[in-house]
Amino acid sequence: MSPDLPVLTLVLMGAAALICVAIPIVLLIVFKKKGADVLPFFIGCAVFFLFALLIEGLINFAVSRSPLGEKISGNMILYGVYGGLMAGIFEETGRFLAFRTVLKRRLGNDKNALMYGAGHGGFEAVMLISVNYVTYAALIVMNSLGTLSKIVPEEAMEQVLPVLAAFTDLTSPWLILLAVVERVLAITAHISFSVFVWFGAKSKKRRYLFPAAILLHALYDFIAVIAAQHFRLPALAVEGIVLLITVLIALGAYGVYKKCHE
Repeated sequence: MSPDLPVLTLVLMGAAALICVAIPIVLLIVFKKKGADVLPFFIGCAVFFLFALLIEGLINFAVSRSPLGEKISGNMILYGVYGGLMAGIFEETGRFLAFRTVLKRRLGNDKNALMYGAGHGGFEAVMLISVNYVTYAALIVMNSLGTLSKIVPEEAMEQVLPVLAAFTDLTSPWLILLAVVERVLAITAHISFSVFVWFGAKSKKRRYLFPAAILLHALYDFIAVIAAQHFRLPALAVEGIVLLITVLIALGAYGVYKKCHE
């Protein structure tokens, strides 16, 4: 088994990785010029790492090793509900706690909600696309050049090669472009969720916006999973559905911002 990627695919993977790094940087610059503080951007990055990658990741790992994990993985509806709720609960709780603690003194500037969302969603894009693409591309190129086997033990290579082969089977130029589009939509959704939680954290009268963000986030992920895994719709159709949901959530966030902004 010798996984390999066409040059065009490698180039597009590199371009996608760069784009997913550039998008949050551009948003950082734009929101800064609009009057937002820089700190919320990096707090958003830190909260995603702590609550989504670390805490949620450890819990998901523990659940996957349990009998409950077997039941969840064997039922796609249950898997979608579980995954959506876990993402919604941990990420939105992370936002809320950040707004009520380290960013409490910056709640007077509502543009910081947008800046935070750019950091939170942007960091996710970098981790899911940029880091993954660069890592897999580097490993595949090293394997093609025959250098991977010199640094990876033989018993480990037996596990690495099937993973790389599976990755190459799922990678095509148009899917790479679609992945970038999906990240743009996800960042838009994260900015929208941040607006909901921001005003929920800012005012006790609007505290209901916090659980609303949890439910919207859970629904967002649930529909994407069910469309792709349960109904097995084509990738383009799934992204069309995600686009529609993202637009609706963004419009809702825009309405909340216009109504609550001081």
